[in-house]
Amino acid sequence: MTPLRVLCLAHPDLIPPDNIGEMSENDAYYWKTEYDVMKTLQANGHEVKMLGVQSELTPIRDAVEEWKPDIVFNLLEEFHGESLYAQNVVGLLELLRVPYTGCNPRGLMLARGKDLSKKLLKYHRVPVPAFAVFPMGKKVRRPARLKFPLIVKSLWEDASLGIAQASIVDSDEKLAERVAFIHKRLNTPAIAEEFIEGREIYVGVLGNDRIQVLPVWELSFSNLAEGAHAIATEKVKHDPIYQEKRGILQGPAQDLSPKVVTKIRTLAKRIAHTLELDGYGRIDFRLSKDNVPYFIEANPNPEIASSQEYAQAALHAGISYGDLLNKIVVLGLKRAGVEV
Repeated sequence: MTPLRVLCLAHPDLIPPDNIGEMSENDAYYWKTEYDVMKTLQANGHEVKMLGVQSELTPIRDAVEEWKPDIVFNLLEEFHGESLYAQNVVGLLELLRVPYTGCNPRGLMLARGKDLSKKLLKYHRVPVPAFAVFPMGKKVRRPARLKFPLIVKSLWEDASLGIAQASIVDSDEKLAERVAFIHKRLNTPAIAEEFIEGREIYVGVLGNDRIQVLPVWELSFSNLAEGAHAIATEKVKHDPIYQEKRGILQGPAQDLSPKVVTKIRTLAKRIAHTLELDGYGRIDFRLSKDNVPYFIEANPNPEIASSQEYAQAALHAGISYGDLLNKIVVLGLKRAGVEV
């Protein structure tokens, strides 16, 4: 691939040091995605400029005008502390007419709203759990159709943010308590959906108009505490010590029939097209005990550290980490009409 000038956007706190090799594993884990992307793009022959972005758009415009990157590699998950504003940063990149990696603004909007995405997908015959939204400042009233147990989470923040074992509730009193917790801690509306007892399944998708579906992946739990549910809590997703203690592993889903695998892959592709996702993304399912894959959420621009499930699934499909990042860059260039 021809060497490119790549402007990489990330939160200022996540701009990695040049070398994390001497750090402890826990310290290095903090910068894992940004460091892996920066170093691998450089190893691929690209010139990389890291830019911290938090509450000002001017630095993006100035860097684009002055440095003239061939493409922007977008690693931002929020702007001004708000995850909903991430789509607006991408909108700016489109207005500046600079190619960028990852998902387009419309796809980010449709996927970010968990209620909207579920309504759209139910219309397109994708199995989704029953759910209800609880706005801030209003009394919690559970619809009669919504049966316990329920899992309560933020309406638009990352699913793992604010998720704990206490997120699964089995009474109206506990539901009201957890909704209040989400309102207070995350300052967002809450969504409660019927909890699907089963397996945590992830499926990576890669592509713009033509979607490649990566191998079906699973987050498995081999040493959960007694009575705990197999769910992706904040600790499960972001605490390496807890992951090791509880035997939390990610890898190819085992013991699935070809029919179930085909169903999951077909749904992943349908979901990506329906939500207008492009670039790269991850679709999360709960696979029920009777092998029904229920859509939980879509994650445009998921974590792509080399050790994370998306990159590992790509590697399992024969795509090295370096090739994966180059493919993501090429997809961004092609969407902008740049010949590659």
